[in-house]
Amino acid sequence: MNKLPQSTDRLALLQTWVRIVDAGSLSAAAQQLGTTQPTVSRRLQLLERQLGLRLLQRSTHAMKVTEDGQRCYEHAKALLERWDAIESDLRGVQDAPRGLLRVLAPTVFGQQQLMPPLVEYLRRYPEASVEWRLQDRLPDFISEGIDCAVRIGPVDEPGVVAIRLAELPRIVVAAPGLWGDGPPPETPQALARLPWLALSTFYRDEVTLYPCGAGEAQRFAIQPRLSTDHLHALCQAALAGLGVGIASTWAVADALDQGRLVQLAPQWRAPPLPISLVHPPGRWQPARLRAFIALMREHLPRVPGVQAPSRPHPPGSGDPARWGA
Repeated sequence: MNKLPQSTDRLALLQTWVRIVDAGSLSAAAQQLGTTQPTVSRRLQLLERQLGLRLLQRSTHAMKVTEDGQRCYEHAKALLERWDAIESDLRGVQDAPRGLLRVLAPTVFGQQQLMPPLVEYLRRYPEASVEWRLQDRLPDFISEGIDCAVRIGPVDEPGVVAIRLAELPRIVVAAPGLWGDGPPPETPQALARLPWLALSTFYRDEVTLYPCGAGEAQRFAIQPRLSTDHLHALCQAALAGLGVGIASTWAVADALDQGRLVQLAPQWRAPPLPISLVHPPGRWQPARLRAFIALMREHLPRVPGVQAPSRPHPPGSGDPARWGA
């Protein structure tokens, strides 16, 4: 097996690989690491040569993590988390989570689904406190003094670190009878003929749906009766019978259970939305932030209406959680 140059840090190579998978592309990983794409590519090549494995399948138009690459990612992530734990243990009590952590979270999601992991964090670390700001945006971390932000949807901003935590499944819903007489529509073609509501932060004039099993994605144009940038407003409009909308399952679960909304085309779903924890780059993180990241990784996929992140999709799949998003 080829040996790496002594100046090459094996942990750094593993950190780069984890960042590539989490970020979704070499260019995004380079931005988050504060370096160049050729440097990230060179590190990847060194790691592949050291392991004697192909971690990525690359072509002109697509990149896909291989089975060996996925195993390497899982081992690397566990190893790096263990290394962080070793460092924290050796630093001792002086590195225990303490002090004020400032977090920016989405307005509605932060009031509901994110409260259980937040409560667990405060219970687990009694010397830490949290300033929980609820706004649907990414902050200026430096000027606002924000330690991290929870972001739903793609993270396109350069110069930040985005850690994929989980995903939000999304379904098509409408008030009972909106479609007229007979059973609810079951195909994208039938949905295309109905009045629509648009959540402008994620879809405006076109809808993409994927079959729950095998099959091709279906796209069709819409002319929304109402466009809004707020999920709660869209759900209220759907409840009022104004049109069909796409919503995260957690946001409409109660209305579906109560029969006030109906899921249309249940064998079809919109692409899930990624949930990321975003923070400014830097080699050093306070213990309170490291502990918050670790706890969110652990607890968020267990929250109702949230699922563990899926493996990356190749570019052009139409999924907002795709490579490079």
